[in-house]
Amino acid sequence: MTVNFSSDVWASAAGQPRDWIAARIPHQGLMCLLDHVVLASAQEMVCTSKSHCLPNNPMRIDGMLGAACGIEYAAQAMALHGALMAELRGAERSSKGFLINVRNVSLHVDRLDDLSEDLTVSTRCEADNGDHCVYEFKLSAAERVLLQGRAMVMLNASLPTV
Repeated sequence: MTVNFSSDVWASAAGQPRDWIAARIPHQGLMCLLDHVVLASAQEMVCTSKSHCLPNNPMRIDGMLGAACGIEYAAQAMALHGALMAELRGAERSSKGFLINVRNVSLHVDRLDDLSEDLTVSTRCEADNGDHCVYEFKLSAAERVLLQGRAMVMLNASLPTV
């Protein structure tokens, strides 16, 4: 099947709010961490979030949101990118994807909850073979890089039965 990468899907994603994002990813309620889509394309997804400032952020432990939690922010941006790619491929709903590997992760801060600026969550799809995607990701705040790394997502996966 040919995918139309110049589709209006990308243009219409930019500017979309949290409810629109939550309708496309499996993360719901307070676990939907992204607030706004800034940019979307066949290669890239950029979102913003203020949820790291919420005292009831479900990822906080003892009131603190460690920097490694930023990987979940990036994973949600990857999930949104995958959902839009599935839409372009004609799927009614995105197939499940699982984060199976993170590499070269650099944490440049200890925690996220003490930042007052919005987080910018940037992901770039470096490879997509229909079965796996490789992403580069970065979280920043006010031009300051907070963490970065690479991730592999397995697509069309089902949970193993016990």
